Amino acid sequence: MPILPSLPRSERRRMHKIIQTTRDKQHARRVMAILLRYEGCTLKKIHRLTGAARSTLGRWLNWYHEGGLEALRTQRPGRPPSLPIRHIIRVLQVLIQFSPQDLGYQRSRWSTELFAIEVNRLLSLNMAASTLRRWLPREGIVWRRVVPTLRIKDPDYDVKVEQVKQALADCCQDNPVLYADEVDIDLNPKLGADWTRRGQQKKVVTPGINEKHYLAGALHATTGQVTYVAGYKKNSVLFISLLETLRRRYRRARNITLILDNYVIHKSRLVQSWLADNPKFILIFQPVYSPWINKIELLWHKLHETVTRNHQCHSMVSLLKRVRHFMDTFSPFPGSGYRIAKM
Repeated sequence: MPILPSLPRSERRRMHKIIQTTRDKQHARRVMAILLRYEGCTLKKIHRLTGAARSTLGRWLNWYHEGGLEALRTQRPGRPPSLPIRHIIRVLQVLIQFSPQDLGYQRSRWSTELFAIEVNRLLSLNMAASTLRRWLPREGIVWRRVVPTLRIKDPDYDVKVEQVKQALADCCQDNPVLYADEVDIDLNPKLGADWTRRGQQKKVVTPGINEKHYLAGALHATTGQVTYVAGYKKNSVLFISLLETLRRRYRRARNITLILDNYVIHKSRLVQSWLADNPKFILIFQPVYSPWINKIELLWHKLHETVTRNHQCHSMVSLLKRVRHFMDTFSPFPGSGYRIAKM
């Protein structure tokens, strides 16, 4: 065999990674043989290390020269697939963007049977629904709960988003920018998935009579500091209490900018009267039906996922104790450990 040039460093690193991480030992054996050959090892030494014959080594080298490292992968056993998999996947990716009712069916959600009917109709195939069912998870098409949304779009969406971006760009020590919102705390636990034995369903004991409590919070856009107040009613008094707390906490700030939703208590006469006496507060209202703009929604989601979902508290006092502990120790930055913190 002719003398081979040295491999680039990036190619050698890829080969070493494949050898160390692949579960296919035959694949690792082929890559190792190619790497040894390019490092100048003789065919006799490579045979002693890998057990591959001279003709086999020559065949592997030809594969590598023609197709690179991908050509050294082990091919799946059996006959090649007779169905046009790529075309089928493209059809499925288009179908999931619509509802079966858009195509005249009675059913409102897709089933593998309906998928098979449409795929067979469009591609003139005779594919079974069971075959399609095996393919769907492999291709990243899974059965998931949907998220409700509205088709109503704020006519001033772009203008309001630009105002939010400009406020965030101007955030500094003299002009802190915070995301503000309220959240409900229910004594009846929010239900969520939990680990249990197969075939069994975990039971969560509920108090029977629900009680409610409310938090109004503000999340600093850059430092992640959380300021919050609690109350028995979600009204203008609760929101003003949050504003008073923010005024004391950021008393040296020239302006305090709040990004918040269009809830009625944020625009009430009582709040407007208070803002008139405190001109340092600037309220920026996000576009309607756009909760993802307000980052404090992620804080409320983490609060429910960590504390209130499937909780075992028998009274609102004990539940609020856990809620306050979470709010006092929460940090949005990685490594804070709030998910595994103890009381």
